[in-house]
Amino acid sequence: MTVTLTDTGPLIAYLDPHDQWHEWSVRQWSELSKPVLTCEPVITEACFLISRYGGSPDEIMELVREGLFQIALQLSEEAASITTLLRRYADTPMSLADACLVRLAELHHNCRVLTLDRDFVRYRRHGRNVIPLLAPW
Repeated sequence: MTVTLTDTGPLIAYLDPHDQWHEWSVRQWSELSKPVLTCEPVITEACFLISRYGGSPDEIMELVREGLFQIALQLSEEAASITTLLRRYADTPMSLADACLVRLAELHHNCRVLTLDRDFVRYRRHGRNVIPLLAPW
């Protein structure tokens, strides 16, 4: 079974009916096996960004409470690997959430990343392997 890792964009698009990727995101979320793996920086970004679209962080936290996500990375345990990724992609620049997702992709070989972020086309796990993506483009 393929594990799905989620980025912030599809989560915001799912909750925001005015987002250009809303319909696509709703369709993807309805078809995904739950729980979806993610990291705390993705949840943090989503809580911050949802208010820009008239939503509330409560919406994100309710999805967390419902078990839609499994936090699958301990930042303190992966700090060295994540720092290496942040340095490798400093020219992008890579966000902490993106670095954590790339690290999760390294830890879960049979995975794909649900994202709207085209930077993931550049990112590689273990420095050389393409990360399978579930993206609308």
